[in-house]
Amino acid sequence: MPAAPEGTIPYSQGRAAQPAALERIVPHVAAQLDELGAVLTARRPVFTGIGASHAALALPVRLLEEFGLPARRALAGDLVPGTVFADADLVIGVSQSGRSTETLEALGYVAPEHRAALVNAAPSPLAESATLRVDLGSEPDSYASTVGYTGTLIALTMIARALAGWSLARITAEWAGIAGLLEEQERAMSTTVDEFAARAAGMVAADLVASGAARSVTEAGALLLREVCRVPATALVTRNYLHGAMESAGRTLHVTIGDGRELDLARTLAEAGHPTLALTTMPLTSSGLLYVVPIPGHLSLPVRTVLQTSVVQRLAGALAQARGVDIEDFVFHHADTKTQEAVG
Repeated sequence: MPAAPEGTIPYSQGRAAQPAALERIVPHVAAQLDELGAVLTARRPVFTGIGASHAALALPVRLLEEFGLPARRALAGDLVPGTVFADADLVIGVSQSGRSTETLEALGYVAPEHRAALVNAAPSPLAESATLRVDLGSEPDSYASTVGYTGTLIALTMIARALAGWSLARITAEWAGIAGLLEEQERAMSTTVDEFAARAAGMVAADLVASGAARSVTEAGALLLREVCRVPATALVTRNYLHGAMESAGRTLHVTIGDGRELDLARTLAEAGHPTLALTTMPLTSSGLLYVVPIPGHLSLPVRTVLQTSVVQRLAGALAQARGVDIEDFVFHHADTKTQEAVG
């Protein structure tokens, strides 16, 4: 069974390192945005990536849509040369390793002056292929990404805020105290999440349900549950889930994220006998098979998204332990998902 690649850190270490790492990432990214300055003036940005990087893109797209910019995300592995980037004035390829073959290929479809890259690892092939580059500072990360993913969420938010015309001071202020917030969230949620994982250990599948920016949490979360828990997991959009998809509930665990229809959904699933973990800023009480993790409602949408992600990361670790799965072992190895191209 393949082990995690050399150079990665254990999953538990990645989670433990996250608060301090995110505190480092904010000023590191801010310094790069300061250097780019007026270059970040795109009005029709497109974000592209694959895997967890594609999941992260739901957050900046929602932020820019709220600002009035017609941003969109594109799945790098599903692109061909042609019109998909024809009206884009900036295409931002996202890959934490900077070596995702599909994202490299997608960025190759873009005129050099419109290419941008967001990576953790620098130098890296993706960063070297782009005119505009932002990196997280090569933070050590686990194979099933922890620090790299939450750091990417922060950097994408900072880029989106810069595109929306925010000042650098305002951009960085949004993340003030992120380490303390994560540590407080960890203390507050640990018992609830661990008890939920123990209760749900025997389930055969998982549904993660949310809408808007929280799709960055559910899509990455479903991937984590597949990668580190070996649980078939699916991320679904709330209103679409109600239109028939939830009828297959049975020996399934559920994660709902949101403050609207997600509340009734969580109660309904739990009352029907399905272990359900609800992440919400609204008053909701754990009862029976319903487990509730409160998310502070006074925080901005991006900060809440990072905190929600930390909850799902803990769930993946706790569920793997409850199921007797070694997080650091992977069933399959694919030689064609990361380029081996050397960077000079």
